[in-house]
Amino acid sequence: MPKSVTAAQVADEFSRTAKILVRHFNERLGEHGVSTPRSRLVVEVARSQPVRLTELALAVGIAQGTASTLVDALVRDGLLERQTSAGDRRSVLLRVTAQGAALAQDWTAGYERAAEELFEPLTAEQMSTLVDILRTLSADETPATGG
Repeated sequence: MPKSVTAAQVADEFSRTAKILVRHFNERLGEHGVSTPRSRLVVEVARSQPVRLTELALAVGIAQGTASTLVDALVRDGLLERQTSAGDRRSVLLRVTAQGAALAQDWTAGYERAAEELFEPLTAEQMSTLVDILRTLSADETPATGG
């Protein structure tokens, strides 16, 4: 007979695993000299460019002000560039530079290796079930706007 588990126990295990996951990813990204928030922005711009700051912030789940501060630094570092929209001169679009695109590829590969290492103990069926569960839990949530 299966042991009875409370929702609080599930939440505790989920939280513990999420912290391990973040630490694992941060270690991998640290090998590339970048923080997780900065890498997420560059990778997202590379994936969806050209993109407006508001759309970028929403996509990565951070406040627009936080995204603006990070984007300013990434532009200074030569990883992102701002361009005026051809359709609306008041609108600014973000694109990755060649250097940013190369780093986004490296960071994505590191992220994928870290994920593979972390989830290696799971079978393909367990991973599929886990994805289904997580999608169910997040189905009614809108992306976070907090920083």
